[in-house]
Amino acid sequence: MQNMSPDTICIQGGWQPGNGEARILPIYQSTTFKYSTSEYMGKLFDLEEAGYFYSRLQNPTCDAVAAKICALEGGVAAMLTSSGQAANFLALFNICEAGSHIVSSATIYGGSTNLMAVTMKKMGIQVTLVDPDASEEELEKAFRPNTRAVFGETIANPSLVVLDIEKFARLAHKHGVPLIVDNTFATPINCRPFQWGADIVTHSTTKYMDGHAATVGGCIVDSGNFDWMAHRELFPGLTTPDESYHGIVYAEKFGKLAYIEKATAQLMRDLGTCQSPMNAFLLNLGLEALHLRVPRHCENAQKVAEHLASLPEVAWVNYPGLPGSKYHELAQKYLPNGSCGVISFGLKGGRERASRFMDQLKLGAIVTHVADARTSVLHPASHTHRQLTDEQLVEAGVQPEMIRFSVGLEAAEDIIADIDQAIAASKE
Repeated sequence: MQNMSPDTICIQGGWQPGNGEARILPIYQSTTFKYSTSEYMGKLFDLEEAGYFYSRLQNPTCDAVAAKICALEGGVAAMLTSSGQAANFLALFNICEAGSHIVSSATIYGGSTNLMAVTMKKMGIQVTLVDPDASEEELEKAFRPNTRAVFGETIANPSLVVLDIEKFARLAHKHGVPLIVDNTFATPINCRPFQWGADIVTHSTTKYMDGHAATVGGCIVDSGNFDWMAHRELFPGLTTPDESYHGIVYAEKFGKLAYIEKATAQLMRDLGTCQSPMNAFLLNLGLEALHLRVPRHCENAQKVAEHLASLPEVAWVNYPGLPGSKYHELAQKYLPNGSCGVISFGLKGGRERASRFMDQLKLGAIVTHVADARTSVLHPASHTHRQLTDEQLVEAGVQPEMIRFSVGLEAAEDIIADIDQAIAASKE
């Protein structure tokens, strides 16, 4: 069947059992796979045949789940990774090398900022962090002759900035490079970035896709829309012979599948950041209810955000679903069915009041995680963004008093009651 709805893909996508095969996705808990001839195994290593030989590169369970996510996003190929951080690194490193440059939104997850600004810098890859709200004329100044990718998050973690995907796609394509969008918070249930011009999508599947804080994982999805050969001088890894695979030119041999084929055959081979089949199996269980859970997260978050906005003790509330939000208009464009279940807000009394409030919560747990069935809370300046300087915090849209509140699937009235008692108990 073609053009299935996301609801059906969540349930039926990825694994299509044959006659007499398991109805649900099996766990191929094996490191290796047997073949009857040495010749066939050799063809696998030469990328002349498709198949499995070692789970560090590919595994049937993982590939079935990747295919489901690929279908949800409307891409042509996808691969699972060991974490969302690994997904973002491989997505960038697949087309970057020493001497390359990346343009990235400044308001992204602190770990992603650190990945590019610190770790990848040690590899000779530079990044320029830009204000996503800047005009195209201002953003244009960030590009260099060695720019190889543009990066952003559909909904930024934790600042909840909504990326103007079309604006960033226009700029990226004007300079002959792809736009990579981390779609973790929105999920393909609420936004499909490929429809707005993005070329590659990444996910921390650890978040809403798993939905139960059970598995760490990531995914990269390629739209197949970016023409690597049209910009061959910028992407030699895809458009010139790979001597480690007998001179294969990925863009010529695999066409629209080239990006994921290279990431699998080359980067996963050498770096080994693969997802385990058991984690992929658990992730698939989460995906089967994604289309049901995401709307409930958004419904609860809207109620909580509106309640917070009505409280005199609350200094400010940031949620794209609020009409007063700076990003409400962009959210209506890119996320008309809802944004996510995460809210950021600040209490009058600053950083100290935020800590006291969090300590008094009964339902909301202080955890580093976000976006699962249980309500959770975090103080980014002290936790996820702790490694950033005060200047970098401001650039990332993180105020010292900011509380990241991930609204779970509990009854909204119970979550609100917990907030109210914690605010009252946190008074000096």
